[in-house]
Amino acid sequence: MTLFVPDPVLLTSPRGRPWPRLSTPEPPPSGPLPAHADVAIVGAGPAGLSIAGALWHLGVREVVLLDRDTRPCGRFLDRVDVLRQRVLRSPYGHHPGVEGYRDCELLDFARLHWARLTRVERREVRMAQAGHRSVVPVDVFEAYCHHLAAVHGVNDRVRRATVSRLHPQPDAVTVHTDAGGVRARFVVLCLGEHPRDAPAGWWPRGRQPSGVSRWDEPLPGGIGTLTVIGGGLSAAHLVANALDGGGRVHWIVRPPHERYQCNDVDAAFFRAEGRARFTASIPWADRLAVMRRERRASVMFEFRPLLRAAEADGRLRVHRGVPPTRVGTGTVRLADGSTVRADHVVLALGTVPTTGAGLLPASAVGGADGWPDLDDRTLGYRRAPRVFAIGSAAGMILGPAARNIDGHRVATARVAGVIAARLGGAPRSSQAGEPLREVGASV
Repeated sequence: MTLFVPDPVLLTSPRGRPWPRLSTPEPPPSGPLPAHADVAIVGAGPAGLSIAGALWHLGVREVVLLDRDTRPCGRFLDRVDVLRQRVLRSPYGHHPGVEGYRDCELLDFARLHWARLTRVERREVRMAQAGHRSVVPVDVFEAYCHHLAAVHGVNDRVRRATVSRLHPQPDAVTVHTDAGGVRARFVVLCLGEHPRDAPAGWWPRGRQPSGVSRWDEPLPGGIGTLTVIGGGLSAAHLVANALDGGGRVHWIVRPPHERYQCNDVDAAFFRAEGRARFTASIPWADRLAVMRRERRASVMFEFRPLLRAAEADGRLRVHRGVPPTRVGTGTVRLADGSTVRADHVVLALGTVPTTGAGLLPASAVGGADGWPDLDDRTLGYRRAPRVFAIGSAAGMILGPAARNIDGHRVATARVAGVIAARLGGAPRSSQAGEPLREVGASV
């Protein structure tokens, strides 16, 4: 079988280009939080933007988005920029636009701004039009998110607030934040994922030493040699950035070899037949096994030529299949007894779902093996049915694709339809797509 390895030039799209906007950006609303809302969305990332847009189409306008950043997708893009990531792993078909409505989709948006794209980016658009895998520039994605926020009135609904606790009640949910409280008829948690903690045994004195940071934290200047621990896409970006800056890198990959693939999960799970493997009739243990297998770290094929060349000329040394046992300031002790020394150590150990634990009472989260107890039909918490989850927390219902942008769209269609129906509205069949009609019909 012939393996097609894309050229690394795909990873070098420009960042920070000026894009036309539907309206001039205005300062975020500075007034107090609304005392009441039909829906409170916790998190204004891609998932929060998607559900806000879907509810707008369904006529649900009493909505507030609560986020530590007032920019829609702001924290998501900040993390991307820390890694100097220039293209998304998700293809053009995966975007936070609303499923089933005549919105401008991401591919349409890129074509509308054809003159602003590079030659390589235009080639990717043509690949997407032909139904092939293609990558999306971060710059295009950010401009598209601004477009969606403007079209669906999201900007004036975002409030800067750190949510500390949810208090579910029979007829509403009280959302407690550092900026006050909101009593909402329904709450949608779009919490994303947080970095995986290192094993406690790695630290010499029981706490993370100086000279060690996480993948989503800016690196200090003046690093000549860097050690990166992790085998996923974040680790690959960190390695590539250090090499591009003229540094030398030790890359510690705990499995026996790196795992290169286009998608971070099998593409079958983005289709209905793949998600059908995660219905309530499938034993929990079987679903859990698939989730563990599919959440393994992997790197886009575009990196392979660059990293192989750096390893061949000695700028990159890859330590395969030898996990760390101790991490100190600039040093990493490996399981074979050897020690790796560098100016700085970065942990890129992956992420874990944020499930609502700590916000909801433990009895409401329920669940097992780190996953919440959700209704497989509504994505609501069984013990707090006015609270819903979109994103990786819904993984044991929607499968591995729940953590991806396309999985957000599937979850959004389900949750938005349920909320609209319970508020007394209904999806407008003349405009709604099939996913929303299915959910509305089943409520």
